[in-house]
Amino acid sequence: MNTPVVKIDNLVKRYKELVALDHFSLEIAEGEIFGLLGPNGSGKTTAINCILSLLAYDKGRIEVFGKEMKPDSYDLKRRIGVVMQNVAVFDELTVYENIDYFCGLYVRDKQLRKQYVEEAVQFAGLEEFTKFQPKKLSGGLLRRLNIACGIAHKPKLIILDEPTVAVDPQSRNRILEGITKLNENGASIIYTSHYMEEVEQICTRIAIMDKGRILATGTQKELKKMIKKSEIITIELIELPEADRQAILALPHVYQADFSGHRLVVLCSGGKHNLIRILNYLNERDLSVGHVYSKQPTLNDVFLEITGKELRD
Repeated sequence: MNTPVVKIDNLVKRYKELVALDHFSLEIAEGEIFGLLGPNGSGKTTAINCILSLLAYDKGRIEVFGKEMKPDSYDLKRRIGVVMQNVAVFDELTVYENIDYFCGLYVRDKQLRKQYVEEAVQFAGLEEFTKFQPKKLSGGLLRRLNIACGIAHKPKLIILDEPTVAVDPQSRNRILEGITKLNENGASIIYTSHYMEEVEQICTRIAIMDKGRILATGTQKELKKMIKKSEIITIELIELPEADRQAILALPHVYQADFSGHRLVVLCSGGKHNLIRILNYLNERDLSVGHVYSKQPTLNDVFLEITGKELRD
């Protein structure tokens, strides 16, 4: 792993009897797009606010760029960009004025700030809307403005907390492409989302958390190896006698076989040639087979098995 851009060690945060972060430890390497996943109430937002030193915590240590993060660590905070789920812009200002204002909090040189603002406008695809006020923008454009305000000063660490909530597919794709480009240009990124497909598309490494603890960390491939399910096979059948379902359940590496609505769904853990083995059995029994599907587990399958919850709980 490269030098940690964020290092959290044994963090504890309590709200009276509620333990929001329970000995929470995490390292995020420079150059990563790091996905932080957890159901609602798992502690993601609390962890982010602690990283930003917006919340005091009871125990532990947080380092950003190799230095301890404190409330007055302004040298570190200047190198961080934050885009939270709730859009935070000024309704009285135009698109250009909003970006210029937020960039100006970090960049005092007027000529450099002008360059940065224009680059942020282009990055977010807002060239045609610079004189618009936020209330005139669609939801997708408003999200893009929110991101432009957060990244205009060219931070080296960018925290994006569900930046694509309630946006149209075109804006979502533009945002995801932009995040990848920011990363390619040298920014390390912490990304939270309730959309698993987004995390699968852009994140280089992922942590799954719940109840204030990290449950698993790794690449998508590493996380998928942690769960029992390794292959999901779906076969359309006119009929499947119960004795045959039980025989399929007894095949090597099969741990679940359900038949309903003319569909056989088989879950396998490990092993090779599972599909061939099942199809050979059905052929020997002269059972008519329709469409056949085989797929690897998704990140959602990993999340559900590790946490026992749907992400949108």
